[in-house]
Amino acid sequence: MSKTQKIVPEQLAKTCFHCGEQCAVEVIAFDEKDFCCAGCKLVYEVLMESDLCTYYTLEQNPGGTQRGVSSRANRFDYLLDQEIVHKLIDFENETDSHVTFTIPLIHCASCIWLLENLHQLNEGIISGRVDFLKKSVHIKFRHEHLTLRDLVVLLSSIGYEPAINLADIASKPAKSVDKKLIFKLAVAGFCFGNMMFFSLPEYFSEAELLADNFRGLFNYLNVLLSLPVVFYSATDYFKSAWMALRRRIVNMDVPIAIGIITLFLFSLYEIFIVGQEGYLDTLGGLLFFLLLGKLYQQKTYDTLAFDRDYKAYFPVAVTRVKRGMEEVIPLTKLSVGDIIRVRHEELIPADSILIEGEAAIDYSFVTGEEVPVLKRLGELVYAGGRQKGSAVTLTVQKSPSQGYLTDLWNNEAFLKKKEASLESLATRISGKFTVTVLLIAFAALAYWSFTDVSLGVRAFTAVLIITCPCALAMSTPFTLGNTLRIFGQGKFYLKNAEVIERMAQVDTVVFDKTGTLTNPAEASITYEGEPLTQQTKGIVKFLVNQSTHPLSNRINSWLEDVSVELVAGVTELKGKGLLGYYKGQEIRLGSDTFTGAKATDGLAGNQVFVAVEGEVLGFFWIQSGLRPGISDVVNRIGAGRKIHFLSGDHGHEREHLVNVFGSNVVMNFNQGPADKLKYVKKMRRRGRHVLMIGDGLNDAGALRESHVGIALTAAASNFSPASDAIMDASALSRLPAYLEFSKLSKTIIKASFGLSFTYNAIGIFFAVQGLVSPVFCAVLMPLSSISVVIFTTVTTNYLAYKRGLKTKIM
Repeated sequence: MSKTQKIVPEQLAKTCFHCGEQCAVEVIAFDEKDFCCAGCKLVYEVLMESDLCTYYTLEQNPGGTQRGVSSRANRFDYLLDQEIVHKLIDFENETDSHVTFTIPLIHCASCIWLLENLHQLNEGIISGRVDFLKKSVHIKFRHEHLTLRDLVVLLSSIGYEPAINLADIASKPAKSVDKKLIFKLAVAGFCFGNMMFFSLPEYFSEAELLADNFRGLFNYLNVLLSLPVVFYSATDYFKSAWMALRRRIVNMDVPIAIGIITLFLFSLYEIFIVGQEGYLDTLGGLLFFLLLGKLYQQKTYDTLAFDRDYKAYFPVAVTRVKRGMEEVIPLTKLSVGDIIRVRHEELIPADSILIEGEAAIDYSFVTGEEVPVLKRLGELVYAGGRQKGSAVTLTVQKSPSQGYLTDLWNNEAFLKKKEASLESLATRISGKFTVTVLLIAFAALAYWSFTDVSLGVRAFTAVLIITCPCALAMSTPFTLGNTLRIFGQGKFYLKNAEVIERMAQVDTVVFDKTGTLTNPAEASITYEGEPLTQQTKGIVKFLVNQSTHPLSNRINSWLEDVSVELVAGVTELKGKGLLGYYKGQEIRLGSDTFTGAKATDGLAGNQVFVAVEGEVLGFFWIQSGLRPGISDVVNRIGAGRKIHFLSGDHGHEREHLVNVFGSNVVMNFNQGPADKLKYVKKMRRRGRHVLMIGDGLNDAGALRESHVGIALTAAASNFSPASDAIMDASALSRLPAYLEFSKLSKTIIKASFGLSFTYNAIGIFFAVQGLVSPVFCAVLMPLSSISVVIFTTVTTNYLAYKRGLKTKIM
């Protein structure tokens, strides 16, 4: 079989065997397979040599493209620093080390298979275990045979480079895992199952299944099984109820705690005093279903990070130039005065002065402006920008912890916890519910006490038993848990269930313009007028090179391959345009009033005119790249809500935006990060319930301050600011439906409350008459709980399907 490589013309338009992308520039044929780049071919060779080509049989084209991926292995040299290694390692002993990496490219069964067979690539690797939902892999390796740097180089060589950032090595509290809840659920489930088994003879009391002495034994065994349920599994409810009563309020856990205590004590009375069977099996079922609902809700939103700061955006290492030689050092060791080299698509790690190279800095994630800004030698370049183009050399002016980005994170909005959104609907109802139940119970006691005191006590206790609100307590977590799951399937990830309740209250929606309403990929620029010669284009390119205005940057990008012509005496007049002289002729580039032109009416977007010696040659027509269908999204959200736009751009597109979105939208331009934060604060003080949606680091303060903050991102695994929710950009069109479904979720909860109240009413009818038997109690209460779970799950999924939020009902 031939192993030679040959370049095939582009017009064959073949698909890469590794990543599935079109071979747009060239086709590299190797081993009778086609690859789009040398990187994809290299990954295939590595896997083939290790006999791991099963990777390609599990899924078609499973790999991520390696086009444009840096092949410089020395960029991982910072992982030789033992201080960094110790912070990244999860566990280490004399021979082995354990580490967990986030790998955004994990997306299919082939990825999982390959990462769990890494030991076949290197004998120093013991095992790999993938967490698909978190897109992470936990690797055990022998550090005597394989360093952490070599492990990362290996992962990168097969197309699964880990996403390592500054937040990974910062000292942060470990993510808490509520193992106690799992243990309590396990104990409750074990005891409940055995109690049901021991109670079977009572469920079929008319049939003589056991002798009387065995009945008593089984009742005593149920008492033993109930002890861990009451004194371990139920402790959280007791603590919560006690804390609520100390604050003189009644929360949802108060009636639950009363029901548990009543059920337990009355069952002991029935078993040891009266000689009956009691209700301990019902007690076990009550705790099991309550804890199951709590765990379900917790697991639904436990896989995403929502409280990320600037450290999650910064790299771990930077390239420092010392005595003419490059070295990769940890960012934490970068000092003022160091000379650093930043290459294409790399991040500026600290406020620095440009000393060599042509810098085109993309500040879109910091300032919201989507077009790269040109920087001259000697100018200050702020941290957080991304270099576009060839490598540049800079000298550090401020440490990473003192730069522009960290000033943003020192705002008080990030130093305080967001207050509880609202009092839980279940908590409000539970207070009234408890009072009502106690009144009915005491009324039954008083009524029967005139004729039969023992019957009165039995009726009093039975009312408390039969109306224990476990179904009421499960309505909220199961409904909101299903809603969280449905939203997550639609690429809208909420931090917790409280966010759904806050979304239902929203009356004001604030959009960041750049990157949220607009999409740089959708922007367009055309030229209208006399055809421009190459010389004139060169003159225009030189002019726009001297400006940082976003319109100048767009024209500069449009003239990308044009050679510049030297223009003398260039002056930029703010708000007007650019003036210069070419071979004695006056050249003007700017607005209609500045150039003496007449603007063309009816054109959406911006018009930048070109004039030579007072004669207008034509104009550049620059249209904003609004997301497809965004006007419909804004109009639907605006039904019954106030809409505001905030933008870091100048107001040159106000008229166009008014034509698209209408005059009812409040628009504010030239808004920096602090301005956006103040704007949201002002609306909150006016009593507005604000939803803020943005995509950049400059929106982070406003997102944090808002009632609900949604970070828009191209991928949920990528960096996004601290927020209450993360939304994939592709899901933005469904935001109106999500807001309406949040309101609908509360309606479902209320309906499930009604169902629970119906069961309680039936139970009370029998309980006040003293007619409750163990069979009736054991059947009615679990039936109430199960029916509420089924009702909330089916109703939530069905209504989501009817509103287009799901492709199938279940």
